[in-house]
Amino acid sequence: MPFLPLEKGKVGMYTCGPTVYNYAHIGNLRTYLFEDFLRRTLEYAGFKVQHVMNVTDVGHLTDDGDAGEDKIIKSSRETGRSVWDIAQMYTEAFFRDIERLNIKRPTIVCKATDHIPEMIELVKRLEERGFTYEAGGNIYFSIDKFPDYGKLAQLDLKDLKAGARIEVDANKRNPHDFVLWFTRSKFEHQAMLWDSPWGRGYPGWHLECSAMSMKYLGEQFDIHCGGIDHIPVHHTNEIAQSEAATGKCPWVRYWLHGEFLVIDREKMSKSKGGFLTLDRLVQEGFDPLDYRYFCLGGHYRSQLQFSFEALKAAQSARRSLWDRVSQWHRDESKSLESLHSKGKQYITQFQQHLANDLNTPQALADLWAVVKDPDISEAEKFLLVEEMDQVLGLRLTERSTEQLDPELESLIREREQARKNRDFARSDEIRALLKSKGILLEDTPKGTRWKRISSL
Repeated sequence: MPFLPLEKGKVGMYTCGPTVYNYAHIGNLRTYLFEDFLRRTLEYAGFKVQHVMNVTDVGHLTDDGDAGEDKIIKSSRETGRSVWDIAQMYTEAFFRDIERLNIKRPTIVCKATDHIPEMIELVKRLEERGFTYEAGGNIYFSIDKFPDYGKLAQLDLKDLKAGARIEVDANKRNPHDFVLWFTRSKFEHQAMLWDSPWGRGYPGWHLECSAMSMKYLGEQFDIHCGGIDHIPVHHTNEIAQSEAATGKCPWVRYWLHGEFLVIDREKMSKSKGGFLTLDRLVQEGFDPLDYRYFCLGGHYRSQLQFSFEALKAAQSARRSLWDRVSQWHRDESKSLESLHSKGKQYITQFQQHLANDLNTPQALADLWAVVKDPDISEAEKFLLVEEMDQVLGLRLTERSTEQLDPELESLIREREQARKNRDFARSDEIRALLKSKGILLEDTPKGTRWKRISSL
């Protein structure tokens, strides 16, 4: 299917962002990496991308439907921190993670708590058009009033009515109706509350994305992304309330969903406990870009099996790639136009693989083919790698000129001598000391490299 944006040369893209009640796990981060590959591909193809991402700092319950309690309230109760402190701490942690993974920051980052007026206005529009009802103090969306409900997930309304197996809310006329606005009638001790025409309360999670995406991208836009688990409830409800409010269909032209990262055949989930974070990978000796490389090796619509053995293989491959590229240099007299036919063929092939539903495993294979090709000069290889890395984002041609403090340089030299003397206990001790100071060492066949890492 060809990609045809609403406006030539421009793309409006909305991606579901983090719910900031805990650290992002590496399964979450796989989704953000896929979205980054998509954005980079679009920009590489010449589109100007307006990328909007929400930060859910209120309203996302412990169940994707309307059951349970607000995740941030739950985290606040368990930790003793205020809800505002919880949200701020994990928002900052999230953006540290995406920076370390070389994920481009969205054009616009919008917090739910900054857009309550827009959400209230959206509920008013739905109310005026007859899609809502009030029960027990809450405002619900009636899916029976929206005949196309469930089209994204290919749900059948009759089957939904007959086979509902969700927690019963006595206020709902249909078990699959969803809350647009909660009031005190549901949560007596809610910490985040706002005045509204229906009483003091707070918005439903699904409402947030519709209100914020339409504010920044318009009532119809090009691309909406998220995890595959958002399809049956969250994205289905977003479509219903957005198209019901505006009368415009389709609300979104293209939906792209990333599959799960799986460990021992189970999806990576915070709710299961013991989930893996990026900091944990760093503590195990991996560079965040090792994980980026690992994710490039799996198609976004396929489940990706994680293990430390597989990540170790990705680490080895990325280091080998970096070692090769680091030996080459840019020749200012070379340009893409001056490439020989074989080099141009590689670029064409790379672009075709990206255009074919974002086939990053094949794009990565194209990169390796260039690196290993004996018939291409090093200068041309450098140019081709630099071109491909605009999308892959592995920082392969970046050259750091930063200097370390003399004390840290001295420790690195002492460690190298300890390794030569086979004093591995001292070598490991220095490595750990440097890591505590934010310096990660990588031992390669060509010597020891260092890199700054974010504080853990």
